[in-house]
Amino acid sequence: MRKNNWAMALALAVLLPLTARADEGMWLPLFVKRLNHADMQKKGLKLTAEEIYDINNASLKDAVVQLGGFCTGEFVSSQGLLLTNHHCGYDAIQSHSTPQNNILQNGFFAATKAEEKKNPGLFVDILVRMEDVTGKVLEGITPATPEQERMATVQKRQKELADAAKENGQYVAYVRDMFGGNEYYLFVYQRFGDVRLVGAPPEAVGKFGGDTDNWMWPRHTGDFSMFRVYADKNNKPTATPQDGNVPYVPKKHLPVSLQGVSEGDFAMVFGFPGRTQRFLPAAGLQLTLDQTNPARIKLRDTRLKLWKEDMDRDPALRLKYASKYASIANYWKYFIGQNEGMKRLKTVEAKQAEEKALADWIAQDPARQQQYGEALSTINQAYAGIRQYNLSVQYINEGAFGTEIITLASRLMPLYMALKATPADKAAIQKAAADLKEPVAEHFKDYSAPTDKKVFAALMSLYQQDVPKDQLPDVFQTVQKQYGGSMQKYADYVFSTSFLTSQAKTDAFLAAPTLAKLEADPAFKTMNSVYTSFTQNILPTMQGLQAGLGRANRLYVAALREKNAQKVYSPDANSTIRLSYGTVRPYRGRDAVSYDYKTTAQGILEKEDPSNPEFVVPQKELALLKQKDYGRFADKNGNLPVAFITDNDITGGNSGSPVINGRGELIGVAFDGNWEAMTGDLAYDPELKRCINADIRYVLWCVEKLGGAKHLVDEMTIVNNGPNPGVGPQTSASAAAELGDVEKMKVKTDKGGKTKIKRKKEDAAAGM
Repeated sequence: MRKNNWAMALALAVLLPLTARADEGMWLPLFVKRLNHADMQKKGLKLTAEEIYDINNASLKDAVVQLGGFCTGEFVSSQGLLLTNHHCGYDAIQSHSTPQNNILQNGFFAATKAEEKKNPGLFVDILVRMEDVTGKVLEGITPATPEQERMATVQKRQKELADAAKENGQYVAYVRDMFGGNEYYLFVYQRFGDVRLVGAPPEAVGKFGGDTDNWMWPRHTGDFSMFRVYADKNNKPTATPQDGNVPYVPKKHLPVSLQGVSEGDFAMVFGFPGRTQRFLPAAGLQLTLDQTNPARIKLRDTRLKLWKEDMDRDPALRLKYASKYASIANYWKYFIGQNEGMKRLKTVEAKQAEEKALADWIAQDPARQQQYGEALSTINQAYAGIRQYNLSVQYINEGAFGTEIITLASRLMPLYMALKATPADKAAIQKAAADLKEPVAEHFKDYSAPTDKKVFAALMSLYQQDVPKDQLPDVFQTVQKQYGGSMQKYADYVFSTSFLTSQAKTDAFLAAPTLAKLEADPAFKTMNSVYTSFTQNILPTMQGLQAGLGRANRLYVAALREKNAQKVYSPDANSTIRLSYGTVRPYRGRDAVSYDYKTTAQGILEKEDPSNPEFVVPQKELALLKQKDYGRFADKNGNLPVAFITDNDITGGNSGSPVINGRGELIGVAFDGNWEAMTGDLAYDPELKRCINADIRYVLWCVEKLGGAKHLVDEMTIVNNGPNPGVGPQTSASAAAELGDVEKMKVKTDKGGKTKIKRKKEDAAAGM
């Protein structure tokens, strides 16, 4: 494209969203007023755009946090009380459990703040602001800019912008690309490193249905846990838990509604969706279908079965491996569902048709041909090359590094490099060894060498069997020559000889590390062989293919957006804050099978099976449900609501996200998607895609009635107290009213373009 056409394209990209209609998507809250607000109002939103996202005043964005970098949570009180999913808190709950005090199994609710449990390493990030910095990142870059030069310039500017926004460590900041590198956004957060476990229901409630019900509707799972964020006495974050810290006072917390939901009600989900790939081309989809997902499924299935065999035999081991098992099993089932969905919905074929139409459109104009003409062919060539090495990559990630001993060995690489350095630097060696003390202790706390040995033999055998022979690391030649190709015999040798099978042996090595001993360790030798083979024989080729693919993808996405000027595309999820909006809505799953939009406690009783660990109902809950002791949490028909579904667009990372009604009140907690729409990360299906949510009334019933922790419910701001209260809708202002003080921020830009933030304390309810 000639320079003037390039400038016109940039202008068009800015103007298009002003007139286009917003469809499905996970939207950046920065643009809610321009892109989404009118459509949201039509669906039932009563809030102003500023009540959703405002940099200068408390808004919904201040009530939503990213938990640990992997989940979402929301403030539900003025004392920093945080609600998220049970599976998001699972690792923390398990870490505080012992065979003598198994709170994972029995549940736990702190009676006082002094009983709340610290979790070193767990943090929350709260958004301060976000900014479109596309112009700053891409200034002076044109289609003629060489790709390597472009990449270096972009990375440098991303780092500079992020570093400046951190304000000497006061904030966490980063710049993320959107639309394949066509746009760039700065995100600035406050990070709080003192997050304490407040409560969780018994695992039989929080994980009711287990793997059988996972990714399924209807659901009857109380998938929630509670934490509290702590700050210093000035309400500022600390990097780690501190004894002098006090509960954080958030700028905003969500009022909790007991009014319930009806079909067609507005629903908004606010959170941090992890990753979608809706611009993935047909060749990438085909690779996922043919190679990537089948490899992941096969290797995870093998690991899970071996873990479960030992977990079923040993209750103590079950507790140790509970969190690891749940984490691996979740996406094992997801990959199965995604492949089934891609075949059923013909996702690859639909993308191929879209690409053909795009190719025809490009061919109709010489300027388009000049700018976009090689994009699709480059993409297809790159994926043809990637396909040759993709199995190796998957078997390294899910096979070799699916064994815990290999993962631990990889952690020793910084120490290995320090030991190899010439001349020797004793201080660097001592630091590298000291840095390993905590990770090693954490590893062995939940580790079984005999179990890992079985996994090692099985996964490495599959690696040996399935990966092209010319891509196998040298260690497999050793297995063939010295052990007759028997991976079981090699596993016997590794686990009987390596010091990495025992914390005592590993600690002894770290106390006096030597290069000779590390290089002689068979577990480390195995890891290093895999790592060296990858970095020398596979990575360089893959990087070359990916470099060309990156540019082609960027052009492909730009061409799609230019061609379909009538559509507003939302950027793919990338763990940055987003909102989605929709309605409470049932669906038809398949021929002659229709699903209601809600479930009740009656379904728990119908599913109850004392002989099946996935469907055991705790005795106390069973008694309460049979007595219909629902209290104020019953719906207008006298039933206890458990879950409901909406057509909100979500993905992994949205776990724990608040589901918010049109008045800005919390009505549920998002925790899953439905089986029929497992292709949602690749292609959104408005008829099938559903977000599964724990009804907030069931959550509160579990806290107050089942858990005996009414004091936590009393801490919240409860509105619409009871079913069908007979009063008109609250105004958005009253629903948004908060307790206590909040910080108001005034954002100004100086002459040099540097953003400055001024703060002043102001009562949240004032002027509302």
